[in-house]
Amino acid sequence: MNATATVPDALLTEAEIRKAPLDDYMSSRQLAFFRAKLIEERDQLLESAHRTTLHLQEFESTPDPSDRASLEEDHTLELRVRDRERKLLHKIDEALVRIDNGSYGWCEDTGEPIGIARLLARPTATLSVEAQEIHEARRKMQGG
Repeated sequence: MNATATVPDALLTEAEIRKAPLDDYMSSRQLAFFRAKLIEERDQLLESAHRTTLHLQEFESTPDPSDRASLEEDHTLELRVRDRERKLLHKIDEALVRIDNGSYGWCEDTGEPIGIARLLARPTATLSVEAQEIHEARRKMQGG
């Protein structure tokens, strides 16, 4: 039995993934790395949402209209941030489904690899850089 067989569940490091040969692309160990990365990000977002919920539930009564307006503005900003995080949570869940069904890491438009560097920067990516640029150019041309 060799040394790698004794530690099959050891997660790869980011450096190891960056150095991996192309034929290792989306191997079970790379998928395990990205699953762990996505779950960690999801857990951090959920903890942040929990803290916000607790903060918003605190009753902060103030008779001063300026203070009240400032407090309402703070709450609005927090809720806007949480809405962005909620959307990111949805993208994380979708990425975890793609890991499970074998489509993670592959461009949904072209079927080509998205690329390790892009997935490390944006683990929820569904498009290669090229396909993303085409989508953004189309959106710009359509005025939206």
